[in-house]
Amino acid sequence: MKNQFKLSSVALVVALACQVNTSSAAEQQPTDKTTKTDKIEKIVVTGTFSGKAVAKEEASFAISSFSEDDIKKLAPKSTADLFKAVPGVWSESSGGVSGANVFVRGFPGGGDAPFLTVQLQGAPIFPPPTLSFLENSTLFRLDETVEFMEALRGGTNPVISNGQPGLTTNFLLKEGSEDTEGLVKYSTSDYGLQRIDGVISGELADDLYFMVGGYIKSSPGVRDAGFNAEEGQQLTINITKELDNGKINLYTRQTDDHGVWYLPTPLKVNGVDNDFTQIGSLNRQASIQYGPDGNKTTESVDFGQGRGWNGSISGGNIDLTFDNGWGLVDRFIYTNGDADTYGLVPNGSAVKLSTVADNGSTAVGAATGTEYSGDTDVQQIGRWVVKKQIEAFTNDLALTKTFDKGSVTAGFYNSTFSAKDWWALGNQSYHVVAPGGENLIGIDCNDNADSCGWNYDINSIGDGSTTALYFAASYEVSDSLIIDAGLRRENHEIDYTVDEGLDGVITKAVSYDESSTAWTVGANWMFTERQGIFVRVNDGSKMPYFDDFRDNFGAHQSGEDLIKDVSQFELGYKHSADNFDLYATGFYNEVKGDTFVATPGEPAEVFTNEAYGVEIDFNYYNDSGFSVNLNATLQETEVTEHSDATIIGNESPRLPNYQVRITPSYDLEFDNGMYATLYGTLTAVDDRFSDSANTDEAVLAGYEKIDLGMIVNLTDEVQMQLAVNNLTDEEGLTEGDPRDTLSANGRYILGRTIDFSVSYQF
Repeated sequence: MKNQFKLSSVALVVALACQVNTSSAAEQQPTDKTTKTDKIEKIVVTGTFSGKAVAKEEASFAISSFSEDDIKKLAPKSTADLFKAVPGVWSESSGGVSGANVFVRGFPGGGDAPFLTVQLQGAPIFPPPTLSFLENSTLFRLDETVEFMEALRGGTNPVISNGQPGLTTNFLLKEGSEDTEGLVKYSTSDYGLQRIDGVISGELADDLYFMVGGYIKSSPGVRDAGFNAEEGQQLTINITKELDNGKINLYTRQTDDHGVWYLPTPLKVNGVDNDFTQIGSLNRQASIQYGPDGNKTTESVDFGQGRGWNGSISGGNIDLTFDNGWGLVDRFIYTNGDADTYGLVPNGSAVKLSTVADNGSTAVGAATGTEYSGDTDVQQIGRWVVKKQIEAFTNDLALTKTFDKGSVTAGFYNSTFSAKDWWALGNQSYHVVAPGGENLIGIDCNDNADSCGWNYDINSIGDGSTTALYFAASYEVSDSLIIDAGLRRENHEIDYTVDEGLDGVITKAVSYDESSTAWTVGANWMFTERQGIFVRVNDGSKMPYFDDFRDNFGAHQSGEDLIKDVSQFELGYKHSADNFDLYATGFYNEVKGDTFVATPGEPAEVFTNEAYGVEIDFNYYNDSGFSVNLNATLQETEVTEHSDATIIGNESPRLPNYQVRITPSYDLEFDNGMYATLYGTLTAVDDRFSDSANTDEAVLAGYEKIDLGMIVNLTDEVQMQLAVNNLTDEEGLTEGDPRDTLSANGRYILGRTIDFSVSYQF
């Protein structure tokens, strides 16, 4: 009955496609208004062994492209919010500007984004896909300097770049041209956003081009914190030199951007909804204690800093073609900065004040002096501080020889990376359950910190390196059939020490040196000029990083293998016609040895997961200005191995069995030369379990969400955009409480917001 209900629900959503406006995720909308409904050829660069561009129809892997116009229509609140438009991806982006959870194609994971790599100009911005309190999307901010994004799932991923077996998203920057052009944009919203974007590009000298752009912004946040909780600025410079046989590109991106970390909230308390946030003016400043018992240090902290990124990403690439079919692509990138986290983290369900007050009835607000009655809802909140300094340098060199019937590529990948962490977790104290609810006096836990139990303080230093050789070849069996294969051998080294307790004593020390092999084999058969299939098999791995050793130290000491093995099979169909294109990919995955730690410092949950399903990316467009995109993921997941036998056979936590996005768009042109685009998105998401035990109390109900928007081009230079997110103010949940899955806590999707912008292009 459950599966029948799921399928009928999907059918209902598809039937509604023509009644709801949504945004296209296909690269078919040029900016020239006279040709905006014409198809353009889709070219991809991500996932190719050589690093050279190929036509999307010729690619033997599942990849999606998003142009600047596509991104504009999607109006994402964060980088992770954009990933919702990628087939096969489940993105929980309701945590704010940073700190998302991103899952791909049934790959398991309890949080963050262990199977996501974010690239800039084809190089990974930070080789470890996830560290505790840091996933790749936190390090990248969208603005007007981005030309387009590509998203590769599975495919050749395990062999190239940093060997990510799951999802690689690659952002490409705008480049200059002989014409000087630019854009200035002002954005505001119903939640008090003030933002200015700008970009300018042109020619510095013959064949030497530049692009400079960035933004400055401030707002109280989508969930009003009562102060400017989201602030940031960014500057990007991109320099390109065209050569007779290729080009050289250099860039730098300086970012300082942070926002409040939105966390799970009590779900069964009056007044708590999708606008609720724990932090506010009455509790943003608080004292924490850390260090060894008997010698604790007290420090005052501003938790309004939230989560963010203050650092730089700089790099470049060299793309050259030589005589006799030789080609070289070298990509390098350096990342350095701070990715700190300050959050008010719930600890257990909300309770009545009378059950915890010292006098059995009332307590007093620490900030206002208000006496709260015994029936007031209160919750224990942990005041968590994580200071994280990261650094990484990566170089990826590929040399390719092209023959009449194929090509051979040899590549060398080398990266070094480090993370220095200082944590003070715990510091629980009861607060009033209200927006910015204040701390209370008259509760033993609050007045005597030692009575509140759990704290976890660490000071750690980790250094790592990955060196890999990869080889690939393709052969044109006939005009319509191409086969390819790739092999990667990598060595992975980690040196890591942890002082647990901040007493100067090293409690965990790791020196790790292991190697692994990854491979892929694929074939692409175009049985007509615009219609074909591809098949691909790959086997890769996710190597362990610093937190894997801290959370699984005992296993490491006993010699247990912490490498996560990933096997994938893909069968894809593609059909590109004059007025539509269809990409459908069936997939099967097995991930062995995945781990999840609910609370840092506690034992890890280790399991093997299998998943199968299909991704659908369908686009239709016609000369009247109407287009529609259908983006759907249908999958089944199962835990096949687990130390707890009762878990085996359950669905993997947090992963919906279906999610569907339908995105119609309609272009209007007026006699006075003005034109407009109406668009929107209908999203439908299935039920999920927030825990691996699949308990009824841990069910996250499915939901439907509608977004609407309009872009009006008053002239060729002036454009206005209105975007409404979550039109009906749906209160869906992205997750429960990962630290206590049976607590009555959950994190809502972002509530209704209205954003408006006006831009001038010259």
